[in-house]
Amino acid sequence: MSIKSDRWIRQMALEQGMIEPFVERQIRGEEGQRLISYGVSSYGYDVRCADEFKVFTNIHSATVDPKHFDERSFVDIRGDVCIIPPNSFALARTVEYFRIPRNVLTICLGKSTYARCGIIVNVTPLEPEWEGHVTLEFSNTTTLPAKIYANEGVAQMLFLASDEACEVSYRDRGGKYQGQRGVTLPRA
Repeated sequence: MSIKSDRWIRQMALEQGMIEPFVERQIRGEEGQRLISYGVSSYGYDVRCADEFKVFTNIHSATVDPKHFDERSFVDIRGDVCIIPPNSFALARTVEYFRIPRNVLTICLGKSTYARCGIIVNVTPLEPEWEGHVTLEFSNTTTLPAKIYANEGVAQMLFLASDEACEVSYRDRGGKYQGQRGVTLPRA
């Protein structure tokens, strides 16, 4: 396996629709404007967070159970900013829709800007031939409220390509998160 460069990412996105919408260069704030970067980087792609969030709350005293998920565990928030309470958790989704090639494994990692504020993005693999919006998981590990900004960079995708295609892809085995749109809750 080898990690893929900006040139390969551009080619796959433009010719095969691997990332939509696709930003061909890294976007940073203009002079005096603060913006968390997104778009193509040297060896990855910095994704943006959409403006829809699910913030976990204990208001209904629900138990978080991945086999029997109780939708009363969270509140829906829509906006340019999401405030995650101290020591809490939120779900969001990428602006970008992905179509991962059969010989590629993609890994989603948090950006250092958020990590330095105590906001951790769960490391998530995107398996060969998976497609959809990526559901992002944010943990606020601090004792203070934390902000997540919609339509700005929140995580980086790294693309690892093999010189041979996998025998059984995510699509082949009918993965339960195939084609997801929007923030997708756990499915047992």
